[in-house]
Amino acid sequence: MKRLGVDVGSTTLKCAVVDETGALCFARYMRHYSKIDQRLGELLRQVAEQFPGESMEVSLSGSAGMGLAEEADLPFVQEVYAERVAVGRLAPGTDVVIELGGEDAKILFLTGGFEMRMNGTCAGGTGAFIDQMAALMEISIEDMDGLAARHEKLYTIASRCGVFAKSDIQPLLNQGARKEDVCASIFYAVVNQTIAGLAQGREIKGNILYLGGPLTYIPELRKSFDHVLQTEGLCPENALYYVAMGAAFAGTGQAQPLDELIQRLQHRSRAGGIPPARRFLKARRNPTPSPPGTGRPPRASAK
Repeated sequence: MKRLGVDVGSTTLKCAVVDETGALCFARYMRHYSKIDQRLGELLRQVAEQFPGESMEVSLSGSAGMGLAEEADLPFVQEVYAERVAVGRLAPGTDVVIELGGEDAKILFLTGGFEMRMNGTCAGGTGAFIDQMAALMEISIEDMDGLAARHEKLYTIASRCGVFAKSDIQPLLNQGARKEDVCASIFYAVVNQTIAGLAQGREIKGNILYLGGPLTYIPELRKSFDHVLQTEGLCPENALYYVAMGAAFAGTGQAQPLDELIQRLQHRSRAGGIPPARRFLKARRNPTPSPPGTGRPPRASAK
């Protein structure tokens, strides 16, 4: 029987359908623009159209997935655990995972003693930060990537906060700095924020895996990490879907017809049972992720 994993992130939804052998049969990625219940319904309808009349085991994961799982009566798989399951199955031998999401940044040290480092409440150095910098420069993310590839020099830019970064970037632009150099400097600022803010002195070495939207879609960002770390990390096929696939692999839910699930979600949404997106954003900074079925991961205070 097929399994469906859904990664409900802070800014995007990702789903993955795997078959009995664990092979990926179907995957979709979309931004939800804080309309999580509506966009999830669209996503599930796409899955149902691809696999008409089928029942699947459905599990949710992701930084914004816990509240939705409770409301929709679906099993929830803690996102770090889901990611570890996927990495262990799809990329064995990985020593370090670096993942950048819409508003999250994580480093998972898998060898030499497992440890997970995650950013706090600030989205500095994440996809949202890069989006903000692209908007400031009035260019697209694709343009940023292309411009950065032609840079000649780097400037010091703060990535801890978009406000501070803007105060660094705007004067550079006003003084005629090349956009190529500014774009590259933004990517290096993200790298420095991730390494200094999350690694906190622990050496990043060995086989490094890059996951998440920014590292998937921005090759120059990956090259910036490689240059600073003096290594060559791997951005694997389906890097966007590792959490969703891990949720599917680790799922403990019972099989249910997709059409019935869609109807149930629609009914709950109309009845007000599924709350606004901001109520989905529950704390999930659990330094020692637990397997599914062992209870809700304890909350940790935001730093």
